Amino acid sequence: MSEQFNMSMRKFLKQVGVTSQQEIERVVRELGTSGRESLAVKVVLTAEGTDLNHVVKGEIDLSGS
Repeated sequence: MSEQFNMSMRKFLKQVGVTSQQEIERVVRELGTSGRESLAVKVVLTAEGTDLNHVVKGEIDLSGS
């Protein structure tokens, strides 16, 4: 893979990470934890014009928030 490709992908993934964190923090602020110990999350990655459909599921610990 080219250096240009790698830099472009890293930029995209950084944007995904930063904006995802901001949105999760916003939801937790607005809704509160309301007795929840964790928040179930899911990310679905697709790419137009391809068969890419990658799903990542996880839990975010809210006990310290």
